Amino acid sequence: MSAGHTAVTTPLAPGVPTAPAVSTAPAAEPVIRCETPQDECGVRDLLDRLGDKWSVYVLVELAGGVLRFKELQRRIPGPVSQRMLTLTVRRLERDGLVSRTVHPTVPPQVEYELTAMGHSMTHLVKALSDWSIAHRPAIAEARRAYDETHPA
Repeated sequence: MSAGHTAVTTPLAPGVPTAPAVSTAPAAEPVIRCETPQDECGVRDLLDRLGDKWSVYVLVELAGGVLRFKELQRRIPGPVSQRMLTLTVRRLERDGLVSRTVHPTVPPQVEYELTAMGHSMTHLVKALSDWSIAHRPAIAEARRAYDETHPA
């Protein structure tokens, strides 16, 4: 949190489009708490994977099954370079989320697929996507209200 945003907000009631006023009542216990910045509470690992530009797209595409490199590259929306996709799948492979199989053909045929752990992460991606879709109107309204009160 930034120095100006230190208050913990409470969850919104269903159907409430704007944030409630900041309460002086004690906040509910957070779901995750890192006691110090050096603590390994899992958030950094999650953000490292989900926060990069192409990892989520790779996970989503591989959730449908085994893909060759060029097929994976074609399915990803946006212009992902061969080098960037290579780095992305290597990171996912290093983390144990993707497996890479090289078939001894000429030229070598390389296939990628999600591991069991990779498949388990797709549930998290789906939950975040569902949350985003469900809250899209409320977020748009909150942005509109903020922009009205904070002109550029």
